Amino acid sequence: MLIDSFDRTVDYLRVSVTERCNFRCQYCMPEKPFSWVPKENLLSFEELFAFIRVAIDEGVKKIRITGGEPLLRENLDVFVKMIHDYEPDVDLAMTTNAYLLKGAAQKLYDAGLRRINVSVDSLKPAVAEKIAQKDVLKQVLAGIEKARSVGLRVKVNMVPMKGVNDNEILDILEYCKARGMTVRFIEYMENVHAHSDIEGMQSEELLDIIGSRYAFEDEGFDGHSPSHYYKLADGYEFGIIEPHKDDFCKKCNRIRMTAEGHLIPCLYFDEAMSIKDAVKRGDIKTAALILKEVVKNKPEKNRWSDPDGEHSKRAFYETGG
Repeated sequence: MLIDSFDRTVDYLRVSVTERCNFRCQYCMPEKPFSWVPKENLLSFEELFAFIRVAIDEGVKKIRITGGEPLLRENLDVFVKMIHDYEPDVDLAMTTNAYLLKGAAQKLYDAGLRRINVSVDSLKPAVAEKIAQKDVLKQVLAGIEKARSVGLRVKVNMVPMKGVNDNEILDILEYCKARGMTVRFIEYMENVHAHSDIEGMQSEELLDIIGSRYAFEDEGFDGHSPSHYYKLADGYEFGIIEPHKDDFCKKCNRIRMTAEGHLIPCLYFDEAMSIKDAVKRGDIKTAALILKEVVKNKPEKNRWSDPDGEHSKRAFYETGG
């Protein structure tokens, strides 16, 4: 079992398989050129899996595959199957922008994937194109419908931004509600790679908008999830992720690994340790020791709540958010 110095059990590993992305979202990396880390710098699926086996053996029960955009990495279903075959009971999920999901959903489900999170920041084609800097909406929605049809459970994430998509809060809630998909509204997370003009929305503002149409009850937090959940009168639940509040970190149970093998104890920290060399030489014992050291050094909370703290220079597309 992996336990950090604040007595939190760490049993959730987020694995980025690529930093590449086919979107250039305003809140993530709007000005990054379409380039990528050379393939030889990345850990192979076999090498990533060698470490994941260690993590599972040490007590990891939940694994989320992220990017960049994970579906840009070929044969992702093969990687999913490696994990599922080793431990069928692991909670295996993926975060994707869904642009390529229509053609991949069935293979991913057959390989053992059961849950996906998809970003839907607008249901208006022109607004979605403005945010992603690409005409994306039709393919994203088609990917969601395909995923649902093959049996994948879909959760939707939305980043509300003032003057951009703030008039679609209720539209996206109702789109998800009609399909039985949970929506989570994510407060914009400041980072040095995002567009400088973005102004996010706070949870109080979101609740005021939703409350103008629906009555709801505060359900609090669900286990280790960073989402604060609310329930409508008909039982439908939606969540809000509030990274600027201490509750966001209080029960944090996760660490992250980049496609190059850097283990990161907190999303909003630049500190990391690499398992790359150990894994490449087959030294799994050393990789396990590095894992335990990273967990031990996991900070109590992120730096968003520190008014004097600097924004992390590590891009979200490296760590999968």
